[in-house]
Amino acid sequence: MITTLALIGVFFAYGLINYFLGRLAWHGIFKHLSHSNRWVFWLLFWLTSWAFVIVRIGNEFLPSSVQLVLSWLGGYWLAALYYLILILLVIGLLKVLDKRLRFLPSWFRFQPNKVNPLAVGVLVLMVAVLTYGTWNAHNPWVNSYQINIDKQSNLSPLHVVMVSDTHLGKIVDDDRLQVMVDMINELQPDIVLLAGDVVDSDISLFTEQRVTDVFKELQPPLGVFAVLGNHEHINGHVQETVENLEAANVQVLIDETVKIADSFYVVGRNDLSSTYTTGQPRKPLTELVKELDKGLPIILLDHQPYNLAEADQLGVDLQLSGHTHRGQIFPNHLITQRIFEVDWGYLAKDNLQVIVSNGFGTWGPPIRLGNRPEIVDIKITFKK
Repeated sequence: MITTLALIGVFFAYGLINYFLGRLAWHGIFKHLSHSNRWVFWLLFWLTSWAFVIVRIGNEFLPSSVQLVLSWLGGYWLAALYYLILILLVIGLLKVLDKRLRFLPSWFRFQPNKVNPLAVGVLVLMVAVLTYGTWNAHNPWVNSYQINIDKQSNLSPLHVVMVSDTHLGKIVDDDRLQVMVDMINELQPDIVLLAGDVVDSDISLFTEQRVTDVFKELQPPLGVFAVLGNHEHINGHVQETVENLEAANVQVLIDETVKIADSFYVVGRNDLSSTYTTGQPRKPLTELVKELDKGLPIILLDHQPYNLAEADQLGVDLQLSGHTHRGQIFPNHLITQRIFEVDWGYLAKDNLQVIVSNGFGTWGPPIRLGNRPEIVDIKITFKK
């Protein structure tokens, strides 16, 4: 009952905020355009503002083409809504100060009988922000690290490529996956590790797109390994997701450990969210590493960079994670920096080294601002 009421409250607040923004847009710009129709404006406005919710509710019965359009519309609107709220807060503060100081020009004030230059400026700014964010999200880079693990191994150096948060689905499709696979193959790694959220909201992409064939183009000599993220659990088709990934030659580790070439271990943890989605908590890390030869390097693949002290205490040498997106859109990194001990990049913690990726794909808004999607290229040397 409480959850239902909370959900109704969230939807009501969301609708109220959108109505307020719609009125500003209509009275500030569109009302004064010669071919504008009030009913058409509001129909398109409400369709756009609720598109993200509609596509989630109608996932089972809406045609794929309609889902694609609604996903893009809804994603862009979420980004625009976020920045519009921030901009209006700043404008509101300036107007409060202007009542005392009278420093704003006359065009800054609302004029009911003509197009408001301030509203036009905000609209132009939104278009520019979303355009740049889209371009940035489609231009990943290779982020390189060189680290040393003070243990012996038959493989030195070891070349690892790690990718997290691909979020394959309607927006991040097989063409984007092809870009990722081509970039990885150019690096010629020994092993590829996928740190969760490979698949976003549903598994229809395996039948509607050529995802399986593209993944099969990855052929590093030591294999491709993945762990589950929170989105694989949220989509409700964990088993089908795992089966489809493994059909694409991606070995999924769910609270499992694999010894690679008698030289090092890869420990793959189930995501922390499994406790809430399945009611079954993931295995303790102590159980996963208790039988391992601590004289060999141990690489932990865990979607969320959570409780790093535990991995350090249990003899893990390198933890690879994602999940944070580093906020994905500026200035959300200020939040992720407070939540996680490291939300992006490299951290040395006693005997543990941690690398967190901000991810390759996007979730929700199909844009990135303040960070750039990445493929993580790691060269590891060991003690001779």
